Amino acid sequence: MAWLGSLDLHYRLDPDAPAAAAPRTIGRGVHSGPLRVLQSLYPEGPGICHHVLVHPPGGIVGGDELALTARVDTGAHALLTTPGATRFYRSGGDTALQTLTAWVSDGARLEWLPLETLVHDGARARNALRFELAPGAEMIGWDLLALGLPAAGERYASGCFEQSIEVRSAAHPLPWLERGVLDFDDPRHAPTTRRLLASPLGWAGHTVLATLWFASGTALASARREALIDAARSPDAAAAEPGAEPLGVTAPHDHVVVLRMLGARVEPLMQRLRAVRGRWRRLAWDCAGAEPRVWRT
Repeated sequence: MAWLGSLDLHYRLDPDAPAAAAPRTIGRGVHSGPLRVLQSLYPEGPGICHHVLVHPPGGIVGGDELALTARVDTGAHALLTTPGATRFYRSGGDTALQTLTAWVSDGARLEWLPLETLVHDGARARNALRFELAPGAEMIGWDLLALGLPAAGERYASGCFEQSIEVRSAAHPLPWLERGVLDFDDPRHAPTTRRLLASPLGWAGHTVLATLWFASGTALASARREALIDAARSPDAAAAEPGAEPLGVTAPHDHVVVLRMLGARVEPLMQRLRAVRGRWRRLAWDCAGAEPRVWRT
């Protein structure tokens, strides 16, 4: 029996806050099925609402469909994370689907910071993320994708997994779009998938891919964009040994800066993501690099 779950989140400034008080971001959610949010947390003060997204079944299997939507109104700042890894388990035939669609208004900020996604051998799944940024909106997001369970000797060698990350700006005619398909089930595509994972032009034998991005609904000034790139490349941003993992930082266009890494384990890449995210936060928003407490539990 498949699980069908949805969660609609809405973040806005509190209209009843006293005029002399600091702005407060209110987060509200409407859910259906096994997809929920814990209480609103404010470890950084009232202006930034932290939400921890919870999926009680603990994993996603063939036939499951989880749909998350989020709206961040003008002036609000929302941070979304998860208490543990998202797991796509082996499927008997049906495809599992998880989608996120987020709209960020002018002057709003969104941080999309889930823990890693684990794709088990035999999984058939699709994971699609889409972000719509109004002029003046900004976000930091990441995705940490791990194939199989290398520590247990399990490779991802059967099934089909598709992932897409799309960031659109109303002020730019083209989105930044990352889309990849690993298809072992179709005999026509399986050899290409194996070459992609093994080739130096692809995953080069690694099993973990990390992507971190800073995106703006308005074109980033050249100096600001270069500062974000330099901050991501700086050895000081790495909690692990600098240069230990293949890493690249680029600006696909003037609205987005992207960092990518490959590795054999989740932990070193996650340390680097957390370090760079903290530097970007301070540099772009003059915010401390505060982290959700759930990451330390």
